[in-house]
Amino acid sequence: MHGSLADNAALLAAIKPALAGIEAVVCVPFPYLAQVQAALAGSSVAWGAQNLSEQPKGAFTGEVSAAMLQDFGCRYVIVGHSERRGLYGESDAVVAKKYLAAQVAGMTPILCVGESLDERESGVTEQVVARQLDAVIDAAGVASLARAVVAYEPVWAIGTGKTATPAQAQAVHAFIRGRIATLDKSVAEGLTIQYGGSVKASNAAELMAQPDIDGGLIGGASLIADEFVAICKAAAR
Repeated sequence: MHGSLADNAALLAAIKPALAGIEAVVCVPFPYLAQVQAALAGSSVAWGAQNLSEQPKGAFTGEVSAAMLQDFGCRYVIVGHSERRGLYGESDAVVAKKYLAAQVAGMTPILCVGESLDERESGVTEQVVARQLDAVIDAAGVASLARAVVAYEPVWAIGTGKTATPAQAQAVHAFIRGRIATLDKSVAEGLTIQYGGSVKASNAAELMAQPDIDGGLIGGASLIADEFVAICKAAAR
């Protein structure tokens, strides 16, 4: 929940020319979708939203549907972010419904999975990530992941300054790809798995060099043009 019309304009003006030819997406709060659509139209940078309703329309005051996002040219939408799960009580089942709603509308969901500090220290990281993945696979089928992005975000490394080591992150990414490969090898091989957990310019290259880390889901660093551009360029390399 960051941004203003003036701040957004400055940020987009800085990143748009710098990211030409790099696959990048900016996901913004709902009120700024029109601004971002106008600013990025015709550029190589795509845009999307940070959440959506699982409902198509109706008496759901305050919610935003997939069709509404489509009106603003959104190609992507984040579903199941750890803050949505943790602060707003979104269950695995609700996240799966949101994932389905995005795909039915023709958008690419960026599905977030990850464990808390307690869960990591209890040694249940893989069980948690598997449960979150399985909810979506059960609802939409493994083939649906060919039209999605998965983002691993260790909750203990978001906004805390802690970062999973490249080896820790790679281990979970390899687990995700391996679990999906047991169901469909080709989907697993083609899947983009992003890492999201205090990624910054100083650690991006080492993280992105890991074999199963295909990009980043960037939080705070995305608000700083130079940082965001440096991270994207590290991923592209």
